[in-house]
Amino acid sequence: MYFCRNIKQNKVKTFTDIGVSKKLVKGLSEMNIVHPTEIQELVIPMLLNFETDLVGQAQTGTGKTAAFGLPLLEKINPQKDHVQGLILCPTRELGQQIAKQLFKFTKYSDKVFTEAVFGGQYIDIQIEKLKRPTHIVVATPGRLIDLVKRKAVDLSHVHTIVMDEADEMLSMGFKKELDEILSFMTQVRSKWLFSATMPEGIKQIVNQHMAPDAKRIETSGDVVNKKIEHQYLVCDDADKFNILIQFLKSEQKNRGLIFCKTKKATQLLAQQLEAKNISSGAIHGDLLQKERDKVMRAFKNESIRMLVATDLAARGIDVQDLSFVVHYEMPDKEEYYTHRSGRTARGGKEGVSICLVNSKELKSVRYFEKALGISFKQIRPRG
Repeated sequence: MYFCRNIKQNKVKTFTDIGVSKKLVKGLSEMNIVHPTEIQELVIPMLLNFETDLVGQAQTGTGKTAAFGLPLLEKINPQKDHVQGLILCPTRELGQQIAKQLFKFTKYSDKVFTEAVFGGQYIDIQIEKLKRPTHIVVATPGRLIDLVKRKAVDLSHVHTIVMDEADEMLSMGFKKELDEILSFMTQVRSKWLFSATMPEGIKQIVNQHMAPDAKRIETSGDVVNKKIEHQYLVCDDADKFNILIQFLKSEQKNRGLIFCKTKKATQLLAQQLEAKNISSGAIHGDLLQKERDKVMRAFKNESIRMLVATDLAARGIDVQDLSFVVHYEMPDKEEYYTHRSGRTARGGKEGVSICLVNSKELKSVRYFEKALGISFKQIRPRG
């Protein structure tokens, strides 16, 4: 299988240049984050210098957590022991990842305490944790509403709301909860919304809940990360598995995600890969939270090499250093392709998104090329 990547070098500013404080820059440097990405360079100075509503469109994996996290941290007063910032996100995994990142950013600055709350964990545990001093709450929308109804969290002092991966929250059915939260938090001075795509539901939220003069930032005019190389290979369904094995062998020890459309397909494919001595796990919507957590822990600590997932089950997954994404079955919607492929090439790195398509699915490749403004390269199996 022929497989190549184009290497591009971009020289950008430092975080000091765009106004981030020295203490936070020191924390970033220890994480080997030295130069801001495009979305960070555009957004951070604006959010540091103004109280404003902002709509930011940028591809998955381009550093949106730092883009909103660093300005939010700068606006928190650590001397006041109440919640000042609220971050809404679609999944438990993403919420935990955001809280972890904010903690690392503040290693050398005044301690800003962040608490992540989400479904799938006993709510009483989270209520106890929220009794401690907390400056920022990271929450999934449904769990936040449950906590508010129980009077377990006081949001009356929140000055900034961030909606991260807003399109994913809509895809997971959180539109009603977002409307409810934004409606009762009228005291908020700044609302920041970040999304990879802008479907109609997002436009409704912007029009209903954000200021008419909200700042709008869109990186490069591209929905899909430029550092992803898009490839496709045409084959019969009966040959897909053997071609997948051939591709995975060509990748040696590199890790990635494989997408299928159904629970049954993900389970079967993971079992088939295991039979070929390729360590794999499957995640889908029917898994219990503890089962999902077990698979995700194994994937993150590299006990398994491949993760086979359905579109909704993969929402919010943020695992660094994934070299590739394989579309074993093509998605139905362009936003699904955007989010699937965005699991690779994160943090400024490069990656490959490869589609295994039969002759009927080839039309999906052509459609995504036109709809997303990307170019696919055809590759062929060896022999």
